[in-house]
Amino acid sequence: MAHAVAWGAAARWASQIVSWASTIVIARLLTPYDYGLVGMAGLYLQLTLLISQAGIGDAVIALRDLTRRQIAELNTISLIMGAGLTGLSCALAPLVARFFSAPPLVTVIVVASVGYLVNAFQIVPKALLQKDLRFKLLAFIETVRVFSQVISTVLLAWLNFRYWSLVFGSIISSIVGSLLTFFCRRYEFTIPSIANLRRELRFSRDALLSRIASYVYDNADFGVAGRVLGGASLGNYSVAWTISAAPIDKIGSLVTGVTPAFFSAVQTDKAELSRYFLRLTELISFVTVPASIGIALVADYLVPVLLGPRWLGVIGPLRLLGVFVAVRSVATILPNLLTAVGHVGFVMRATVGAAITMPIAFLIGSRWGTNGIAAAWVIAYPLIMIPMYYKALSITGLSVKEHVSVVMPALSASAIMAVVLIVARSMLATGAHSLINLALLVIIGVLSYAGALFAFHRNRLGSLLRTFRKAFS
Repeated sequence: MAHAVAWGAAARWASQIVSWASTIVIARLLTPYDYGLVGMAGLYLQLTLLISQAGIGDAVIALRDLTRRQIAELNTISLIMGAGLTGLSCALAPLVARFFSAPPLVTVIVVASVGYLVNAFQIVPKALLQKDLRFKLLAFIETVRVFSQVISTVLLAWLNFRYWSLVFGSIISSIVGSLLTFFCRRYEFTIPSIANLRRELRFSRDALLSRIASYVYDNADFGVAGRVLGGASLGNYSVAWTISAAPIDKIGSLVTGVTPAFFSAVQTDKAELSRYFLRLTELISFVTVPASIGIALVADYLVPVLLGPRWLGVIGPLRLLGVFVAVRSVATILPNLLTAVGHVGFVMRATVGAAITMPIAFLIGSRWGTNGIAAAWVIAYPLIMIPMYYKALSITGLSVKEHVSVVMPALSASAIMAVVLIVARSMLATGAHSLINLALLVIIGVLSYAGALFAFHRNRLGSLLRTFRKAFS
């Protein structure tokens, strides 16, 4: 797993650096209208892309007793779903264009929807590669895919294809990714028999509904902020979310991206399952908890220095979201664990419940502005995660005390860091929110956290480091 995370990190950061550099070049060649038009299409296309990729791949990874014929039948169903979503998007394109009052959006969505059919060819092969734990190969494919998108988009933008350079660049990357994945793990197609796939299709349906429900409650706060509070408040909240979510997006997702396959591989071994669960929780908490709490503690220094005085409205929600992300970071592996061991129906019901509860919490919180919406995450999210925690602990045979014990080093060290930072802030001049003071607080926070870990949790930290040295030796 350590190797899988390392390869994923290398691929992601290499791709990210290239993407950042290319964005600067492309932005100089295109206009805000080009980006805006594709962005409008993206609001619809991202949801339908989620639908096209969820379900069948999860079933292939989690269900260890699938026959060769059943996998071939699921491969065919994946193609049928891809073709169906392509046709549906073509039919809905005029409605989406009318909603945004942007006629060119029709052809953009119609052309971009071809990507659903292209992606359908790689869903089952990619899931099989994950099931075989071939993450080095997957990292290579992802890197090539991103590079092909960057090169094609820059070239087309230079040739004055305008917004079509973004659309065709995305399609080309899908074609490259699907071809490489299918070539490396090709699989046959067979006419599906629904009667023989009831369990598999039910699993896929529940996984799909779970992903859609997660998408709904993950984005409901933005909808409420934009609808109730207006564009300026939504802008402040969006920036606060982007900054606060950085630790879990850049660090936690590297781990959670590989966990389904590993949880599935040990799903019948309770001892190994509980060991993976505890060590992964410990690993994620060591990094994301102090990072999130640190962001919350220095928010009033961070925002003026990095964003300027126009963005002071970001400070309040950023502080609250920092606390929330610290909690969420250690809960991200729960759905992966439960789905991988076959409890996808439970995950679906829990996420649907969250999709109903969280928008209500955001609406109530909006009475207090963006701070209230952020506070809704802090208050309501831990409550909706209680059923998942209870289920995960019962499956792994762990007690609450055992689970708390693995996050306690990060929590206690972060508490010491918080006290040190509060004292350090009190010694700085009032209103002196300079880059030097921000850097000073960051250094103090890092050193105090590392020092607390070394002083009070040296054995746990040493054990984790020895595990990694052994994994990479």
